[in-house]
Amino acid sequence: MRKALALGLAALLLAGCSDDADPAQPAGPPEPGVLRVLAGSELADLQPVLEEAAKATGVTVKFSFAGTLEGAEQLANGSVDGKYDAVWFSSNRYLSGIPDAAKRLGNQVKIMNSPVVLGLATSAAQRLGWADRQVGWGEIAAEAGRKAFSYGMTDPSASNSGFSALVGVASALAGAGNAVDAAQIAAVTPKLTEFFSAQALSAGSSGWLSEAYQRRAAGQDAGQKIDGLINYESVLLSMNNAGNLPEPLTLVYPSDGVITADYPLTLLTAANDDARQAHQKLSDHLRTPDAQRRIMETTQRRPVVPGVGLGSQFARKDLVELPFPATQDAVEALLSAYFNKIRRPSRTLYVVDTSGSMEGDRIDALRSALVGLTGADGTLTGRFRGFRNREEVTILPFSTAPLPPRVFTVPEQHPEVTLAEIKDFAQSLDANGGTAIYDSLSRAYQVLEPVVAADPDRFNSIVLMTDGENANGSDFAAFRRNFPDVPDAVRSVPVFTVLFGEGSSDELSQVATMTGGKVFDARKAELSEVFQEIRGYQ
Repeated sequence: MRKALALGLAALLLAGCSDDADPAQPAGPPEPGVLRVLAGSELADLQPVLEEAAKATGVTVKFSFAGTLEGAEQLANGSVDGKYDAVWFSSNRYLSGIPDAAKRLGNQVKIMNSPVVLGLATSAAQRLGWADRQVGWGEIAAEAGRKAFSYGMTDPSASNSGFSALVGVASALAGAGNAVDAAQIAAVTPKLTEFFSAQALSAGSSGWLSEAYQRRAAGQDAGQKIDGLINYESVLLSMNNAGNLPEPLTLVYPSDGVITADYPLTLLTAANDDARQAHQKLSDHLRTPDAQRRIMETTQRRPVVPGVGLGSQFARKDLVELPFPATQDAVEALLSAYFNKIRRPSRTLYVVDTSGSMEGDRIDALRSALVGLTGADGTLTGRFRGFRNREEVTILPFSTAPLPPRVFTVPEQHPEVTLAEIKDFAQSLDANGGTAIYDSLSRAYQVLEPVVAADPDRFNSIVLMTDGENANGSDFAAFRRNFPDVPDAVRSVPVFTVLFGEGSSDELSQVATMTGGKVFDARKAELSEVFQEIRGYQ
């Protein structure tokens, strides 16, 4: 079961657009004329199209949000049964190889598509000579290995765009003409390492990735500027249309092929007759020429209905589609190689609150969240969200003052001993004393500065988790005032702040904004789930 689920773990970036749906709750009981769809946030830009579809068909789409891995797990373990009528994934190719998921997939209607491509700032594309000629993945990888450009990409265990990019470059570099297998992955690992050496930004979602790129391109946060990003063609075109970039992105379509999302609106086999009729009406409407053109104009995704011409924004009309891995072993091998051998290793520092207010369930939740990252969480969500081989992990507890940090380096081979040491340390955390948030965050920079300066070629990040307001030492105003004096080597390290208990959402949000990080809310979710979600950005 676990191996079968792994085939789909990186495949799902669910789509949704309802702002009032509770992501933690099902869509409610079945209703005539309502299609309950398990979804995420990627397709929020379809809102105008779906509103028009509701007027034309009488079918209202009601979304419930779920994370990518959570969505896969719900489908495979049957928890979708009776709660949802349909799912709308970026692709169903992955799920077709999971028996427990595939048996729940009914009528599938492709609505639109969008390939995953490389977008580069126009000046970078011109510098590389890629603005006006075709280029293959091999040349792109070679230039990446020379650090001729840098890019951001989503985590392939969290987002379909990142996984599609990983599959695409692996398949193209293997050059076999068929779906890449485990043996070919091992053979192309050196070239893949070249390609991913230029990845300078990781993200858990395509939306956050594009926002982070825009901020960096405009010099609005402390992170280093990057030359481009790998994302859906639709996202890249939308970024250009928004007009907020200092210079537009030039889209690079590798001549040897891409992986394309085809967005099938998929009825679940357990859906009732009313839902089946609603699915049919909505699907038929969305595939009419007028609706297809509206989707293309609104979302920059390509139409799938013959006879609807592509708009002028699509520079390349005919694209080579690369084969997708056909076996679960290939998927597992590709993901394992990416995290443990290919991509730049991570350096993560956890600044965690162990003050007296954490006593009881809260300190238990913190221990459990950290222990889960050592491999103790065997769920689909947890399997590829733990600490990785070659990763440097520092845990800095704090109460009235910052406590001594503990540093662990997970080896590339046989990581079990080090992971067990992290587990033991996490379980030893105890709650007492006051709350010195900003002295502890400042201490984190002091701990990181010499190691980042000595070994900068890592993904560096800080996670700040507290359940209360600052009560000891320097306050937020002092931290903000002194932030420009933080050494250059670490001022660009993003801080991912975690709202927990009575922590100050305003201050923690400002910390995340100042550092180019992101706020995560653990007040309505399990802390272990939030810590896993953060892994997509590390």
